Amino acid sequence: MYKVVLLNDDYTPMEFVVLVLEKFFGKGREQATQIMLKVHHEGRGVCGVYPRDIAMTKIDQVSRFARQNQHPLQCIMEEA
Repeated sequence: MYKVVLLNDDYTPMEFVVLVLEKFFGKGREQATQIMLKVHHEGRGVCGVYPRDIAMTKIDQVSRFARQNQHPLQCIMEEA
């Protein structure tokens, strides 16, 4: 199993991070906001834990969506 982790940057708007968490990780507004604040304050936040293939797909989806919206948001995976 792999943790999918969002990384903080100085350019991606907080609201966009919340949208990503809702859209790709099925988080409700409140939970998405809590994770976004963790990313903002601690530099990283765990979005969820998934099998390797699903984690890779989610990272690809987030990266593509961020690029399409001209944001440098980065998403990585780590062994859980």
